[in-house]
Amino acid sequence: LDHLAAMVAVGLWSALAARSAGRDLLWGPVGFAAMLLVGAVLGLQGVALPAVEPMIAASLLVTGLLVVSRLRVPGVVAALVVGVFAVFHGVAHGFELAGSASAWQTLAGMLTATVLLHSAGLAAGWALRHRHVWLARAAGAGVAAFGGALLAQMA
Repeated sequence: LDHLAAMVAVGLWSALAARSAGRDLLWGPVGFAAMLLVGAVLGLQGVALPAVEPMIAASLLVTGLLVVSRLRVPGVVAALVVGVFAVFHGVAHGFELAGSASAWQTLAGMLTATVLLHSAGLAAGWALRHRHVWLARAAGAGVAAFGGALLAQMA
């Protein structure tokens, strides 16, 4: 659920904070997907990063707060922020798949699911940009609370 919530939240934030339907809209999702793949490849190679689970939980807290605030940042910054977290999500998945004969097929499916979840978040965020903004903010608050709860459990 943590991965699902993070990916939908990235799409939501991207749609809510975008100035237009142009490139601004896609920086976050593309940055996340690309760095998720980088992290997964690292995990497949046995690279272990410190604090993977706390960083995944922190990604929920941060992306949830970004949805609530609708913070606008330049596209490259959005890609970098979510990309850093995506590396940890990817490492977690890649590390779990290391040694599996079907690891690359599973990663392809994971990347496809990521794009679809980002798309769902983008669609929901775009639909809620001007009407029912409170609903998107409530969803963001829920994601942030989920991340906070996960962090509290780890303490």
